[in-house]
Amino acid sequence: MGKKRIVVSGTGCCLVDRLYNNVSFHSEAFRSCSCRRAGDGGLSPGHLVLREEFEEFVKKEVRVALDELTEGRKPDKVNIGGPSIVSLIHAAQITYGLEREVRFYGCHGSDETGKFLLSSLQKLPVEISHFKQIGDLTPSTDVLSDPTYDNGHGERVFINSIGSAWDYSPDNLDDDFFQSDLVVFGGTALVPQLHDQLGELLLRAKENGCITLVNTVFDFINERKNPKKRWPLGKDDESYRNIDLLITDKDEALRLSGENTIEKAMQFFIAKGSGAAIITNGAKPVMFYADSKLFGKTGPGELPVSGTILEKIRQEHYRGDTTGCGDNFVGGVIGSLMFQLAEGKERIDLKQATSLGIVSGGHACLYIGGTFFERYPGEKLSCIEPILNDYKRETG
Repeated sequence: MGKKRIVVSGTGCCLVDRLYNNVSFHSEAFRSCSCRRAGDGGLSPGHLVLREEFEEFVKKEVRVALDELTEGRKPDKVNIGGPSIVSLIHAAQITYGLEREVRFYGCHGSDETGKFLLSSLQKLPVEISHFKQIGDLTPSTDVLSDPTYDNGHGERVFINSIGSAWDYSPDNLDDDFFQSDLVVFGGTALVPQLHDQLGELLLRAKENGCITLVNTVFDFINERKNPKKRWPLGKDDESYRNIDLLITDKDEALRLSGENTIEKAMQFFIAKGSGAAIITNGAKPVMFYADSKLFGKTGPGELPVSGTILEKIRQEHYRGDTTGCGDNFVGGVIGSLMFQLAEGKERIDLKQATSLGIVSGGHACLYIGGTFFERYPGEKLSCIEPILNDYKRETG
C-alpha cells in the first residue's frame, strides 16, 4: 500500500531578512538603543520591535540608527525570512521523496525587495501561486545577531516593517486552503488582519477536518498596546480550542498565558483546550505535552538540544548564526507530521516530531539566515539525517 499524498497550506509572516552578524549587544550604540521598559520601542535581545516604534524611541530614522549599530556595514546576507514561509520551506525540503504539496498564501509589495522575494521563492519547493502583490512596501526585518551573547549561544534582535502585510486579509484564503491535511498559521501577529480573525479561521479549518498548527512570533503590537496584559490569540481564548498543536518560545508563552514559568504556561494552553503544545527555550531543553485524540497523552516531557550541533557551534570555523532557528524548528515538526501522516498513522508521535524539530532548529545555526538554498533536491534532508541519527542515540 503506497503512502498517502499530503497537502499542507500555510499563511502568515513572510518577509525579507537583512542580516547583520557579529553586532555586539554590549556596545555603547546598542545600549543607547536598548529598551528601558517593556514595549517602549527600544531593542531587547530575542525580541522584535516595529520600525515605526523604534524610530520614535531613538528619535532618528532606522537607516541612521543601523549605521551606528553596525558601524556602517552592509548586511552580511539578504534572505527570505518569516515564521510562516521559512518553516514551510524547511518542511518541504526535508520531505523530499514524499508525495506532497506545500502551499504558501501571503503577499509582497511592488518594490525591488518584493521582486527579490518573489524570484527567491521561485527557486524553492513551495507552491506560491497564492503569493500576491498587495501595496508597495514589502514586509522586511533588519536582524542584528550577536553570536557571543548568552555565553556563546547567541541571540538576535529584530526591527520589523510590516509593510503590505497590514492589508493582507482572510479574504485571500480560498476554499482550497481549508481543504488541506494540515493548515499552518505562522507568526500572524505580523499580519494583523489574520491575527485578529485567527479564531474564526481555526474554527473553519477544524470544521473541514484539517489538522491545525499555530506557531507564534513576538507580538509587539499588543505588547505596545498593553505591556501588563497577556497577549490575545485572535479575539478571545476560544482560539485555543481549535489548535491541534501550538508551538511557541518561552517569552511568547509567558506573554500569551500571563504566567511566570514555562510549566504554568503549558498548563494554561492545555486548560484552554489546545490538543498539544511545544515550548522552546533557546539552548535549554524543549518542553512538550499532549492530551488529544490526534497525539494521545504524552508528557509533560523535556528534550535537550542536539549535542552534535553544540559541538559544531564550538568549533573555530563556525560561521553561522541563530536567525531562523525557531522557524526551522517548526518546519522540522511540520515535516515529521507529514512523514507520519503519509505512513497512515492515526496517532502522531509528538516526541518524534519534537526531536526532528530540535535537530532542524539546531542545523539552522550552522549557516547564516533562516532559509537554506539547496544545490540539489534532497540536499537539506541529507544534512539533517545524520544529525537526527546522532540525536536519537543521545536521547535513547
